[in-house]
Amino acid sequence: MHIADILSRDSVTTSFEFFPPRNDAGWDSLFHVIADFEKLQPSFVSVTYGAAGSTRARTHELVVRLKTQTRLDPIPHLTCANHTHADIENILTQYAQCGVSNILALRGDAPLTGSTASEFQHAVDLVKCIHRFNQGGGHPDRRGFGIGVAGFPEGHPDTPNTLIQMDHLRAKVDAGADYICSQLFFNNAAFFDWRERCELAGIRVPVMAGIMPITNIAGLKRMADLAGGTTFPAKLLRAVQRCGDDAAAVERVGIHWATEQCMALLDGGVRGIHLYTLNKCAATQAIFQNLGIKTSAQLR
Repeated sequence: MHIADILSRDSVTTSFEFFPPRNDAGWDSLFHVIADFEKLQPSFVSVTYGAAGSTRARTHELVVRLKTQTRLDPIPHLTCANHTHADIENILTQYAQCGVSNILALRGDAPLTGSTASEFQHAVDLVKCIHRFNQGGGHPDRRGFGIGVAGFPEGHPDTPNTLIQMDHLRAKVDAGADYICSQLFFNNAAFFDWRERCELAGIRVPVMAGIMPITNIAGLKRMADLAGGTTFPAKLLRAVQRCGDDAAAVERVGIHWATEQCMALLDGGVRGIHLYTLNKCAATQAIFQNLGIKTSAQLR
């Protein structure tokens, strides 16, 4: 379903992020819990794209399997690094033929080793390319692909000047983006302030909040590496430290914190909540239960 139709149907969207498994065991594990995710009836799900397109084939396979074998509506991530215009045109054509309705256009991470050559330097270049594809009539939906982009409530390490960073976000919207999905954050005040600054910058497309529940200490440290600029409030760190070596307690604290974030976001009129699941359903199920809902339909 095109994102415009999803947003028209759902006053608040809920969505989940998956990553493509690296081996057969990972595929089996993910599809074992897909039925649990389906029961929650998300507005859509997204599928990540590894550094420099390193999971290109697996991302496509997962998107197609979700599209054809489940009731979930997948939105593939697409990144700039190591891609030519011909590459992107081919990928878009394949997704259009499969009936995929939306794309999340990202700059993406460069590979740790090897070439980073690309005909696309920034996400805005990718948005413009998708927009041209749409105008060319390459998609069975006359509107073409719905286009999502990323936003960074607490800043981006490559652009410390927040005014310039907002200019970059506005440029992506002006180039054709239909919605914004935020980087994960743990401080709602930062998100609300950033959302207000988006409005002041003339950005009128829906903004969805990215939430990742902490489920273990290793995951917390991984988040700090991957989400550069994201702060961990002292209150959260203090609660995690009190857990000591009790892994189950850490998970309870993380789910409680994420639940409190979601409740405050809903009270604050958020347009959507995007949960980073790490392909595991238990934390997402617990957050839904804590919110007093069985499915996303209860928020629509």
